[in-house]
Amino acid sequence: MTLFARPWARGNLAKARAAVLAAAVLGLLVRLFIAASSPGPADVRFFHGFAGAIEKYGPVRVYAQDLPGLPVYNHPPATGLMLAAMTWAEQLGASFAFLIRLPASLGDVLACVVVFEIVRRRARLRSAVLCAVAVAASPVLIGVSGYHGNTDPAAVALALLAAHLLADRRLPLVAGVVAALAISVKLVPIVVVPALFVAALRGGRPTLLRFTAGFGGLLAALWGPVLLTVPMAFKENVLAYEGGGYRLWGLIRFMDWLGLPESAIGFARGDGHFLSVLACVALGLWLAWRRPDQAPAVVGLTMALLLLLSTASGAQYLAWAAAGLCAVGLWQGLAFNAVVGAVAWWAYAGPNAVVWPDPLLWLAAFGWLVLAAAIADGVRTTLRTAAPEGPRPAAAITAPRAEAAPESAASPTN
Repeated sequence: MTLFARPWARGNLAKARAAVLAAAVLGLLVRLFIAASSPGPADVRFFHGFAGAIEKYGPVRVYAQDLPGLPVYNHPPATGLMLAAMTWAEQLGASFAFLIRLPASLGDVLACVVVFEIVRRRARLRSAVLCAVAVAASPVLIGVSGYHGNTDPAAVALALLAAHLLADRRLPLVAGVVAALAISVKLVPIVVVPALFVAALRGGRPTLLRFTAGFGGLLAALWGPVLLTVPMAFKENVLAYEGGGYRLWGLIRFMDWLGLPESAIGFARGDGHFLSVLACVALGLWLAWRRPDQAPAVVGLTMALLLLLSTASGAQYLAWAAAGLCAVGLWQGLAFNAVVGAVAWWAYAGPNAVVWPDPLLWLAAFGWLVLAAAIADGVRTTLRTAAPEGPRPAAAITAPRAEAAPESAASPTN
């Protein structure tokens, strides 16, 4: 790895990291300004209500309670602990409306840095910087993290970090812990967990055992009290949650436009929903088995396919693919965040984020097609991308091959 042999290469990497960090901090400031200056949508009020219920019933018993005036509490255990901490901070004088936007905003900083580290190992250094900046400047993520106040971006960032730690950093124990934390913040990254286990399996028995230990240990600590105390309520509210009834995006929107009967739409949202999830899991398993070294891209593509096939509508769900596609490739990330970012900002700028005018619905349909194209090309790119430059033994660092190319001129895949 010539990075340690040529000072100019090391300098390029240091400058690139500094640029990415600057972009991440600037993006965070934009998000925090929005969070501090706007009340946010109804979800902010709902989370405040959830926090009050958790203060009253506790983060475990809350799943078994009727919550008048609030939607179903469908969040995994770590979110309950987070809301309890926010209640404590609010009692000290902090603004809850600001606090609820903070985890996702910090998650975007993490995603920005992780995407850079993922892409720089597989493509040109310039592409890695641009992909990371695309995360920091993503209109989708700025809208969801800075304004909406949901936890989707943080969960996706943790899933990408888990894949990076597993495939690139060779830290399976920590990767397992982070993967368990991701699904404990928001359940949606559950579709990538089987792929991560396959990638760990392909790394050998010790890697699989360490990943399983980390994943199972944290999962037992966070989920164990809930599953032992209120298992059925947790299953109904979290594991079997089907999403809202809006028809703004994706398959349900197309079915509605085609005039399909309500029975077909009901099936798609019910039993058909699990078929979509299985399709996402299947893609992740196949890619992880073929290319375990590309686990970060596998996570990004699986989450993107989940959005493509999702029967739930909500502007916050658009964040599922925003950072992950940037980890897949430059054009995939830029195209999605540009087109679907316009959808998100239009939705949030309107009088009601769940009532979209016809032009916005058509733009969202175009964004869905862009997403489909990005996934198809991303699968092709992932299967042919060069193996990443992982950690090398000391001998390889001190005596690099003379013919090796500098890291900033690695495979020009993107």
